Amino acid sequence: MKKILTLLAVMIMLVLPACQAPVAVVETEEVPVVVTEEVPTEEIVEPVVEPTIEAYPVEEVTEEPVEVEPVTIDFAQNFTLEYKEGYKLLTVTLPWSGATESLAYALVPTGTTVADDLSGATVISTPIDSFVSLSTTYLTFLDQIDELSSIVAVDTADYTYNTDISLWAEAGAISSVGSGPSIDIERLLELAPDVIMTSASGFADYDTHPVLEQAGLPVVINSDYLEQDPLGRAEWGKFIAAFYDKEAEADVIFDAMVGRYEEAKALAANQTEKVTVFVNTAYEGTWYMPGADSYAAILLKDAGADYLWSDLEGYGAMPLDFEVVVERAKDADYWLNVGFATDLASLAAMDTRYAEFKAFQDGKVFNNNARITAMGGSDYYESGVANPDVVLLDLVSIFYPDLAAGHEFFYYTQLQ
Repeated sequence: MKKILTLLAVMIMLVLPACQAPVAVVETEEVPVVVTEEVPTEEIVEPVVEPTIEAYPVEEVTEEPVEVEPVTIDFAQNFTLEYKEGYKLLTVTLPWSGATESLAYALVPTGTTVADDLSGATVISTPIDSFVSLSTTYLTFLDQIDELSSIVAVDTADYTYNTDISLWAEAGAISSVGSGPSIDIERLLELAPDVIMTSASGFADYDTHPVLEQAGLPVVINSDYLEQDPLGRAEWGKFIAAFYDKEAEADVIFDAMVGRYEEAKALAANQTEKVTVFVNTAYEGTWYMPGADSYAAILLKDAGADYLWSDLEGYGAMPLDFEVVVERAKDADYWLNVGFATDLASLAAMDTRYAEFKAFQDGKVFNNNARITAMGGSDYYESGVANPDVVLLDLVSIFYPDLAAGHEFFYYTQLQ
């Protein structure tokens, strides 16, 4: 009988399901197997467990680190991004107009030892956690990569269009530290930020970075304003993102924007009869007109307009007499970027001679102040830097409404 029971136990073990876990197999010599209703099921059968990558590896899954494609800089002229052994090297080739030396920033992952000699570069551990923004042009780029909350201080929030920054400053969640030689060094030392980003002019009496360097604070120069190509200026979003190790994320956002910009540009590319346009207003009798290679002139050209001062070489603003502008632009189709004017009446109040322009008489005066704060902070000069595609589509819609049917102005408004 004992032999029969033993044989029966062996047969039962042989017909158990193949997927049953090995730990359920019990040697008959230690614990005789008796199948009865009193034996709890869990003592024999393991609970069903969903397959995991470790237990059931699939061909598509690999534990090897994924190699990230290095981000390239395609439009910006004033900075480079290089991938070295164990770190990234950001070089600002033109920190300010007339600068003769570049500035280098070695972005080294926290806890990493680099073999290269980095004595010529400012070393910054990445990803950074805290950021001081001394320009509103950086804010949208931070927002795009979900790092706006890393800001611990700004120069001032009075002229900031971004409502989050304004509210945080009002609540005391971020500090206002000013700029220039009188910047609040004591407060910055208390905050101990990972990066303080600012621009520079090359004149120590006005610049912020010399006093920050003297205090041993981590200052980074951003010269986005020197880029004249709208796409090149927007590409500085990658520069900022690199400090968070998010330049690949910024690259995707940038490429999508470039696609939209090219689409807007293509709308007006084949215009045989181009509208004529001029910009700005006079200041104390002198009219500063941007050159043909300037940011404003390139946008007008890409929007299919005939900029009346396209023969003016360079990207600087040329001072012109009021009468010279009247002579050339009196019959222009459109007039743009008219300063603080909010309607035709306020424009004429600035100078009665403005009413002599045909564009004024035809009501074809447009200003880039559709988004402006009570203090005069303009979103055109804030988020517009990161969104030149939207600016361009506004311009195409102004000059050739039929080509951009359905588009609603975002940065521009028509003066009534």
